Amino acid sequence: MLEMKENEAGLLVKIKVQPRASKNEIKGMQGNALKVRLTSPPVDGAANLACQNFFAQLLKIPKNHVKITSGLTNRNKTLLIEGLSKTEFMDIINKYI
Repeated sequence: MLEMKENEAGLLVKIKVQPRASKNEIKGMQGNALKVRLTSPPVDGAANLACQNFFAQLLKIPKNHVKITSGLTNRNKTLLIEGLSKTEFMDIINKYI
C-alpha cells in the first residue's frame, strides 16, 4: 500500500525514482512507494526537477505545488503535494498503478 500522509502543508507521498529511463512514467508500486521512471539523469538536480515537473503536469497543478521534502540525493524521495487530498491524488494515480 502506498505510504501517504496528509498534514496542514499538503499531501506527503513516498516515491522511488529510476533515472535514465526510456520515458517518464509511473511504473506501479515498489514496496510502499510509487515507482517513477524519468528520462533525466541524476546529475545536478536534473532528475529532481524532472520529477517535480512530471507530477505537476500529471496532477494538473502548478509546478511550485510539488516539492521534494526528503531524498534530494537519493532514489527514495518524499514529495509534498499542495492543493490535493489523498482521494483526489489516488483518483489520478490509480490509472497508472
